[in-house]
Parts: sequence; C-alpha cells; structure tokens
Amino acid sequence: MTSALICTTLAAFTACDDVLQPADENIRDIDAMYNEPTYAEGILANAYILLPFSSSPQSDLATDDAVTNDVDNSFLKMASAGSWSASNNPMSNWITCRHAIQYLNLFLERADSVKWAEITYYEEEDSVDNVIYELFRRRLTGEAYAMRALYMYHLLRNQGGWDDEGNLLGVPLLLKSESTQSNYNLPRNTFQECLDQLMADADTAIALLPSTYSDISRETQIPEKYLNTGVNNIVDYNRVMGATMGGRICGRVAMAIKAQAALLAASPAFTAGNTYTYEDAANMAADVIDDLGGTTYINRRLLGTGNTWYCNTDEIANLSAGANPIEIIWRSSISESNDLETNNFPPTLYGSGYVNPTQNLVDAFPMIDGRPISDPKSGYDSEDPYFGRDPRLALYILYDGGTQGPDNTEIITGLYGEDTNDQINRESGYSTRTGYYMKKLLRSDCNPNPLYNVRQRHYTAYIRATEIVLDYAEAANEAWGPKGKGNHKYSAYDVISKIRKRAGLTQVGNDGDEYLQEIGDDQDKMRELIRNERRIELCFENHRFWDLRRWQVSLSKLNETAKGMQITEASDGTLKYNVIDVEQRKYQDYMYWGPVPYEETQKWSNLKQNKGW
Repeated sequence: MTSALICTTLAAFTACDDVLQPADENIRDIDAMYNEPTYAEGILANAYILLPFSSSPQSDLATDDAVTNDVDNSFLKMASAGSWSASNNPMSNWITCRHAIQYLNLFLERADSVKWAEITYYEEEDSVDNVIYELFRRRLTGEAYAMRALYMYHLLRNQGGWDDEGNLLGVPLLLKSESTQSNYNLPRNTFQECLDQLMADADTAIALLPSTYSDISRETQIPEKYLNTGVNNIVDYNRVMGATMGGRICGRVAMAIKAQAALLAASPAFTAGNTYTYEDAANMAADVIDDLGGTTYINRRLLGTGNTWYCNTDEIANLSAGANPIEIIWRSSISESNDLETNNFPPTLYGSGYVNPTQNLVDAFPMIDGRPISDPKSGYDSEDPYFGRDPRLALYILYDGGTQGPDNTEIITGLYGEDTNDQINRESGYSTRTGYYMKKLLRSDCNPNPLYNVRQRHYTAYIRATEIVLDYAEAANEAWGPKGKGNHKYSAYDVISKIRKRAGLTQVGNDGDEYLQEIGDDQDKMRELIRNERRIELCFENHRFWDLRRWQVSLSKLNETAKGMQITEASDGTLKYNVIDVEQRKYQDYMYWGPVPYEETQKWSNLKQNKGW
C-alpha cells in the first residue's frame, strides 16, 4: 500500500503523519488506550496497514501465466534460477503476519476496557453512552477477530506443510500478545488446530459485525443481533455500523475468509492432514453467495460487468468512500495514479512492459463458442490465432495488432513494421519477452507520457465475488458433481454457465454454451473447465501460484516452460506465428508447500521446518 492509500484507508484511525513517522503514541504505554479510544483504534490500525495484498501481479511471475522483463526480479529468480529457499523466499509473509497478529492480540486483550463512549456526541446522556460504547466495542472487536482469521489464512497458505514425520503443521498459535517475558521457542501447532482457530475467530467476527456497512433508514432495519445493546434509533446505528465505516473488514469478508480457508484445506495438497471437506468449502462459499443475494445474484447481478471491475470508469468515478460495486467483497481505498500503466504499458505508450503474459495463458482462452482451442470442433486456426477467441482475451492481454492507451494505439509485437519499440525482445527491461503485454488491471485513459501524466482512479480488489463463486463451483463439483446442489439452489454447472455467459461466449438456448452442455455430466472434465475458468477470471491477481500448489498438479505441470509468440512477416506479406520457449521453471517436489523462514528455525529449536527445505 502506498502512503497515500494508507492515509486514506486509516483516516478514521489516525493522521497521515502518524503513519509515516513515529508519533507520541508509539513511545507511550499501551495501557493509555483505556482512556483514549483514538489511541486504541491506532493499535488496530497497525493490522490494517499490514494487510497482505498486492496492487500488482507478483506471484504470477513465478507461474506459467507470466514472466517479467526485469532480470533482477526476485520472483523471476525464484522460478527460473532455482533460488527459492528457506532463507530466500519472496513469498514469505511470516514476519508481517506475526506482527499483525501481535497488534490484534494487544487490542483484543484490552478492547473491553476501553472507554469507547468517550467519543460519543451525547456525553451528557449516560444511557446513550452505554449503547454507543457497546456498538463500538462489538464492531472493533469483530474487526480484530476477522483480521486475525485473515492473517492465519495467509500464514497457512504460505507456510503450512508436512514435516519429516508426516505431520501437517501450521504455525505457532498465538492467542495472547507476546512480551519480553514470553516463551518464543514454541512448536508449530497442527494445521487442523490452526484451521479450527481461524474458523472460530471468523465465526466470532460474523456474530459481532454487520454483513456490510450501510446506512439504514428505518428502525426496523436494525439487525436483530444489535437489539440487545439497546440501540433503537437510526442515528446511533448508522454512526457506528453505517456507510461511513465502509472499507473496514465486515461480516461478509469474514465469511469469505472461511470459504477461502476451507477450500485450501480440502484441496489435494492439504486434505490428508485435516478434517475439512469440499462439502464444507462449498457450504461456506454458498453462505457468501447467499449473503450477496443467492439465486438473484447468480441469475442477474453476476451477469454484469464484474470481469472488467478495474476499468469500469463510470462505476469507479461514482464510488463513494468505502462503497463496493456488486463484484467487490472487499477492496482498498481509491487512489489516483498511473503507476500500473507506467509499469506495464508497452514502450510506445511510455510504459516499461513489466508483466508479460505467456503463450501458455493465451492458449487457455477458449474460442468464442466456449470450446478449448485443442478441441477439433473449435475451429481454431494456428495461422490466425487471435481470431474468433473468447472476448476476455482482448480484454486482459495485449497481443500483436491490439490497441491500448488513450488514443487506442495499435501495438505491434511481431518482428515487422516500422515502429520497433514494442517488438518482442527489442529492448531489455522495456519490451515484451513473450510477444504479449498485460491489459488487465490497467486503464486505457491513463497517460504516462511525461507531457501529460494523466492519472485515474484505481483500487485493489482484495476479495472479489467472482473468486468466491469459483470457490463454490470447484468445491461443489468435487462434493456433489457438476449438477449437484447440496442444500443450495445452484450447482457448479449453474454458476460456471453464468460466468461464461458474462464473458460473452456464444450461448445455446438458456442452458449455457454447447461445450459446457457436452461435459455437463462429467466431473473430471468439469473440474478441468472450472480450473481453467479460474485461471482466466483471476489472472494477474496473485492466485495462480497458490492454486497450482494446493491442487498439487504434476511436477511437470508446475515446471511447464513459459512460452511466447514470435511473429515474422513472409515475403508475400503473410504473418508467420512461431511459439518459442521463454523461461524454464525449476521447482522441486517439496515446493508445493512453502518454507518456514530459515532464520526463525535457527533461533528456535522447537520450530520445525517443512519437509525438503
């Protein structure tokens, strides 16, 4: 997060200068928070500052989806040079997550004794003070529990793994803050114990928090779970739980974290070491979908513009602070910038072409009729490879002859034409290595040209509704088959049909595209399709690296060579398309699970390392 973004996000907590430099509170006793609610919120704010999300592709660069033209990039070296180790791990978030959990534990241990009512506008009315006190206590405590679940999820995803004795381990489970008198030489708890605590924390948060932060207009809209606090008027409820709190973690986010964690636990890389099942994961994802509107969401709202959330210009322009489009479950605050465009536009548009999608990813996009390009019925033409493809290809990836930028400039990546700036491997550190540039996440109405330096509004999607829908599809297919629904009103088939319809794939009747109909009763083929839809819909959003590992794909797949497309012009003017090798992958069979930091295992004798590291 940039400093400006942090300041915007935490305006309710502290001033910007407190974020950027040590403030008085940083050298004061922690117990000062009891009488100063704003100081207490500052403790919680530290956990928000450390949120483990990236605004740009990072882990994607270590997968078969993308490479980078930055030869010094740590993710490039990790994937292609075999440099990934317990002491050199760009994926590690051990320290960050542990720091955040320490702040959260400090807060939770003291939150019940903070005089939250001191910040009420009704100081002369003790009864109102008590109501406001309880509402603030519930909300802020709920936020802390939800974030503790979030940080645990990221720790388990990054560092959970099997030891040499065949035990699936998580991390040391810390439910109390640590001090100079604490025992730091702790063993790792089991993966199961960590998951159970994560679920308990999320459930506590859900009980305390509103589903979303929105203003009410009638007393009858006050959620039942808050009636026992004595709140009985719109003003009090909206002040503590209303739209002005948007952007903070809410009950729906806690529900989504449960769904993410359950899917991780049920996946092949982890399932043998815990009791969570695909049915559990499907049910938890369905809870989120139902909170979004259930069948109304699936049949209507999902069919909107969620797959272009990053460049829906009118929608973004009209977003008020903390408000979410229907596609977004949780997001960062909005900033005006052109950093993503400066980093990723092609050189002709004053960009550095930093992220280069691979031919591997391009090949994952089906034809307009929904068939994979490998299907003999698809009509795919290798001599005209971009014709008749899934519309998402042109949305997400800039290929030869495509357009980008405020003037819809045509970009030539092939080795022909007069303008050579954007051609494949033309200039190290700027031009593409694969023949492709990234379009997703970027706004064409930005202009990095120093003469104009046009910036636009951007935000980072922390959790998208489409991700949770895809979580449901994956888990439901495994639990009940393609068309099974469990106790819900929609199946994996149903939601995948809607996602593909939104994408613009040719439909047959009301039941989805022809290819989907053909495989609709085949669980194995549906699994392959769901995984491919996930790859497309979530590309460049830092999911692929973790998906490949939790699926425990074959080592050959994990090490699939990143490929590109070199295009030349024949003497008769026709273009020749040649797939080329760009970057090798050098992963080992123990690398489905990340390491515990080497320096931590050296400091603490009870801290076991994952097998192979």
